[in-house]
Amino acid sequence: MYIANWQYSHMGMNVHADRLSLAFAALADPTRRAILARLASGEADVSELMKPFALSQPTISKHLNVLERAGLVMRGRDAQRRPRTLVANPLKDIADWMEPFRRFWEQKFAGLDDYLKEIQKKEKTRGRTKR
Repeated sequence: MYIANWQYSHMGMNVHADRLSLAFAALADPTRRAILARLASGEADVSELMKPFALSQPTISKHLNVLERAGLVMRGRDAQRRPRTLVANPLKDIADWMEPFRRFWEQKFAGLDDYLKEIQKKEKTRGRTKR
């Protein structure tokens, strides 16, 4: 909990928070998440990234620009081709930021498991096992 409080109190003063905001904003769109999922399997250019979508090339390019600005995608150069590559570091930053929340929910679920086991044990001792 200390980590979450520290993160909250330092968000306005931390450049890292700005990168997180850009990454979260980029991930808010399902098309951009799908593009990242595709890039996780290897680099691709705009025409390859357009295939599964009913979107124009300029629209896909705008999505790619948002992903590039967030640092999630890098543009390469291969002759006339401009392949995009996934950059995983901002995703690690998001995972690190979310870690205290994951631990919070794991503790809640563990408590719920304990409570359910206790109820089941009480039902067995009363002779009321459910079938």
